[in-house]
Amino acid sequence: MSGERPEAVAARLTGRDAVSWRRLTGAVTEVVLDDGPVVVKDAGSAGAARAEAAGLEWLAAADAVSVPLVHGRERQWLVTGSVPQGRPEAAAALRFGRALAALHATGADAFGAPPPGGPKDAYIGAAPMGNVPGDDWPDWYARYRVLPYLRRAVDDGTLRAAEAALIERVCERVGQLAGPAERPARLHGDLWNGNVLWGADGQVWLIDPAAHGGHRETDLAMLQLFGCPCLAEVLEGYEDAAPLAAGWRERVGLHQLFPLLVHTVLFGRSYAEQVLAVARRYAAG
Repeated sequence: MSGERPEAVAARLTGRDAVSWRRLTGAVTEVVLDDGPVVVKDAGSAGAARAEAAGLEWLAAADAVSVPLVHGRERQWLVTGSVPQGRPEAAAALRFGRALAALHATGADAFGAPPPGGPKDAYIGAAPMGNVPGDDWPDWYARYRVLPYLRRAVDDGTLRAAEAALIERVCERVGQLAGPAERPARLHGDLWNGNVLWGADGQVWLIDPAAHGGHRETDLAMLQLFGCPCLAEVLEGYEDAAPLAAGWRERVGLHQLFPLLVHTVLFGRSYAEQVLAVARRYAAG
């Protein structure tokens, strides 16, 4: 059944009849069943589908943020609820900021801890992401969230060895730059604007997680990296619910090194230039 169509997958995994369907992206199809719409995603591999499903269920278990229901998973296929689209609004953004703080506060067993049932070898977008537990965030962040993508970028020729040395110096300084120690937070893990949906119901919905235990400032830094509507209100709501440690604004770039390096690996040199600009700010002693 490798050539199975998304509408057939939706019908088989939900037990409902498919009425109509439309392609949203190359890998994502909205299928209208006889009792309402669902989204069918070809995640590319069984491991990626398993990681995403486990992440959605882990976020849902926190009872804090809105995420689509997982209706079914098989091989590379994932069937979830569909989110009717609305418009960004300040009130919804304030609520979302508070909800995100509540999600983070539910915690994780360790930095790098995968969701229950989720694989150690997971993904962030199309890039592999290892979920290796650790107790010390600076060491864990450098070892498992920065250096693997740095090495891949060098191997691919996207970054030169001399440029990599600059980022390695930042890794050596993460302990000095990280601010006060924090408990592992339950992260969405890939919280860029495209994974934040403003629902017609007035709620903000999160999709496509790369969920794991991490530092809460990483989710917030990713929101700021690629832009988010009503960001000021999101941050206001978050700080009302769970104030961030002093100096967090100066650490935003440190947390952005991870997603920027992932994008460097996936999309090339333009992101490498952003990585280097950020690294120069933190490399000096």
